[in-house]
Amino acid sequence: MRLFARVSETMKARGASAPVLVGGAAVELYTASAIATGDFDIVTGRQNIFEQALRDHGFVRPSGAGQSTRGWIHEGLRLGFEVVSGQLLDGHADRDRVRLIDLGADGRVAVIAVEDIIADRMGQYASGTAPEMLGQARSLYHLHCDADLDYMERRIREESAGDYGIADLEG
Repeated sequence: MRLFARVSETMKARGASAPVLVGGAAVELYTASAIATGDFDIVTGRQNIFEQALRDHGFVRPSGAGQSTRGWIHEGLRLGFEVVSGQLLDGHADRDRVRLIDLGADGRVAVIAVEDIIADRMGQYASGTAPEMLGQARSLYHLHCDADLDYMERRIREESAGDYGIADLEG
């Protein structure tokens, strides 16, 4: 997380908005590592600046047979980062709800709001291709009783085409 904070600070120093942590790493953060995924999915509208900042901090893009070329790897730390979008949940999430976490001298990291990551997980569950996402959404919901329930209900309904809501998390 500290390295991500330094990359974020590099981007801000170059005039770009901080990238936002989404996906599995956000779930891992919000569950205090109770759910571990090992990947860092990032949203940034300035991918070129983000990728240069990654290079500046020791990341490389794997190449060669059998290597994925979508992400970036830090060889020393065995961390992988991948830009998954230029907009937070395709523009449906409220950017003002992004949580900023201060990591001291390393800087701050921006993380998708817990309500939005729950809605994202419910949308993936609703698609029928990721049944395990319901468990992640429920864990997040039960750990974050301080969440904005009205906003979360609306976002879950949006992500699941109206099929699911907060009641489905309470089981």
